[in-house]
Amino acid sequence: MQIIQTPAERFADIPDYPFAENWFELDLGEGHKGRMHYVDEGPKDAPPVLLFHGEPSWSFLYRKMIPILVDAGFRVLVPDLIGFGKSDKPDDISFFTYQRHVDWLKQWRAAVEPRPAALFCQDWGGLLGLRMVANDPDLFACVVASNTFLPAGGTPSPAFLAWREFAKTSPDFQIGPLLDRASQTPLSEAEIAAYNAPFPDEPSKAAARAFPALVPVEDGMPGVEENKVAWPSLAAFEKPFLTLFGDEDPITKGSEKFLIERIAGAKGLDHRTLSPCGHFCQEDQPEALAQGVIDMARKAGHLA
Repeated sequence: MQIIQTPAERFADIPDYPFAENWFELDLGEGHKGRMHYVDEGPKDAPPVLLFHGEPSWSFLYRKMIPILVDAGFRVLVPDLIGFGKSDKPDDISFFTYQRHVDWLKQWRAAVEPRPAALFCQDWGGLLGLRMVANDPDLFACVVASNTFLPAGGTPSPAFLAWREFAKTSPDFQIGPLLDRASQTPLSEAEIAAYNAPFPDEPSKAAARAFPALVPVEDGMPGVEENKVAWPSLAAFEKPFLTLFGDEDPITKGSEKFLIERIAGAKGLDHRTLSPCGHFCQEDQPEALAQGVIDMARKAGHLA
């Protein structure tokens, strides 16, 4: 297996992304090391907020939210998951597992910002982040979840099955156009190119190909039992837990009900379904999402 480092020149003309590079070396397992890239904006001693992206995006997705959150007084930390963005990319699809992604994020978080933090998570950022909340609830001051869930088996929807098959078998797996189609706000050519930038060739797309097949939506899949174990702790999370889902997202629309009904900290909050808002809500409703994080952090006493 090779660990690919995307050439720096691929990121030379990224629009509206002026953020300095930060790097952390991870133990990837099986004797491999890899670099995780992350954005780190705002004063180092400010209250931290973690922004977790999903499939098949990277920290560029948060470019509209980061300045709002910095201005509100946060230290804003946005990692690129291994296999995505500027982070290193193992080229073996079978190397990626749900548990490894959780472990890699926990390694990074423990080293970079171990204080309690606010969390915003979307898509796979929620599958990873909500597991982390369940495992270490004291490390999270509040949560805002959008277009995500913590699956533990069951029956997948036809829309998800179609997406899983496409990611696995499509000979033309172009990332930028996927982001464009799944957002209500049309992306510019430069923005589409920015989402394509991390993936110059097929081997670099291993993580993006792998992720949909790792979602534990069917009984017996890896991750099902771990998420079943995680759910009681997540349900007992009493700090503010807000959902802001997209009305035009065919994959996750409606699944916020499971979070609202089961998680203690979700009771009595102003949960909203945003419109126009597709799957990549950060493109469509960045101000509303950032304000939700600010409101929950203030409610929790995490932000002045």
